[in-house]
Amino acid sequence: MITTPAWRGKRYAVLGLARSGAAAVAALLAGGAEVTVWDTDPARREAMSGSGAALGDPETFDLVGFDGLIVSPGVPINRHPVAAKARTAGVPIIGDIELFAQARAALPPHTVVGITGTNGKSTTTALVHHILQTAGIPSLMGGNIGLPILAQPPLAEGGVYVLELSSYQIDLTFTLDCDVAVLLNVTPDHLDRYDGFQAYAAAKARLFAMQNPAHAAIISIGDDASAAIARKLSARGEALTKIAPGFCMDQSRWPSLQGPHNAQNALAAINVCETLGVGNAAIDAGLASFAGLDHRMQTVAVRGGVTYVNDSKATNPESAAPALGSFARIHWIVGGQAKSDSLAPCAPHFGNVVRAYAIGEAGEGLADLLAAHMTVEVSGTLAAAVAQAAANARPGDTVLLSPACASFDQFSDFEARGRAFVEAVGALA
Repeated sequence: MITTPAWRGKRYAVLGLARSGAAAVAALLAGGAEVTVWDTDPARREAMSGSGAALGDPETFDLVGFDGLIVSPGVPINRHPVAAKARTAGVPIIGDIELFAQARAALPPHTVVGITGTNGKSTTTALVHHILQTAGIPSLMGGNIGLPILAQPPLAEGGVYVLELSSYQIDLTFTLDCDVAVLLNVTPDHLDRYDGFQAYAAAKARLFAMQNPAHAAIISIGDDASAAIARKLSARGEALTKIAPGFCMDQSRWPSLQGPHNAQNALAAINVCETLGVGNAAIDAGLASFAGLDHRMQTVAVRGGVTYVNDSKATNPESAAPALGSFARIHWIVGGQAKSDSLAPCAPHFGNVVRAYAIGEAGEGLADLLAAHMTVEVSGTLAAAVAQAAANARPGDTVLLSPACASFDQFSDFEARGRAFVEAVGALA
């Protein structure tokens, strides 16, 4: 694991003991810190038995004198009572990425790439990591993807840490100076956690505020918010790379990187790898051999000439739109916990949809919204939607789960929703 002697003798409270929280606890204890932990899930608290950590809910004890309150990115610090309590006590509220930043001085010389954006950051992070591996450069992938970064073994000298960073994680990070920082896009999302869209965009921009201005910044300027962030960084000169929209590339040799959204992701990854000194041949080989991500435009089966595609990671309309633009005759499974009352980003591709199947908490509202544009069934559950779509689809059609909504009404996360889709497809007669 990644740790540092700088934590020795310090006191931390950790709230949230899922993957990143548990990894933070283990790293802090290994670094000699005194740690008090809590989770609302009794099973997660029980898992800490014998770890050396004390149990205690930070809402119930005095935080004065603690060196930090570590919270999971899922804790809504804009409204959770423990956040106000920590601020009153003068205790910094941080996350596991900030702990990684603090541990960097104890690691062998290395490079950090930080990638953020509303959409595409998982694909771009995985792609950069894959290209580096293809080129024989030691790298680890973490942050909002894969294993928690603190739980992974430190890289040898010359290694590259590739981090996917959500706005929630950036909110909890204060000293991460990325050698290469990337912004893919900023579109409305997570607005329940921010005081409007501009505050959300500002959270993304903090990735660059933490940087040494001489370090590389790569920004796609296809939306107004990202372009505005790039303009504010114009004084960086050659350290700033802008990716303009509409850049044409031959994607025919990249089977898992089709569509204009993946052109943007690929171009960002190419720029990162070129900045790191990776040769063109290795970049080309990595782009061609990249297998893509589970739950993102993932073909899971072809049955009776009908293709079933799992795009469960499309948790907002902007993310679902590229999938709708990628197939000619779609049976669209849409719905869940709505992040927006509009599907406007998807509208240009409504003509590709043969029939929609609305599910979850937002199902009836989405059905009303879509009824003027296409035939819609209110399916309710994902399993029912898959069965209905399979009954209506004909050879050459695509049954597409691209929900444009969060999953938390019926599933623990988008991955659980994607697995349920795969299971429902597998259960078809």
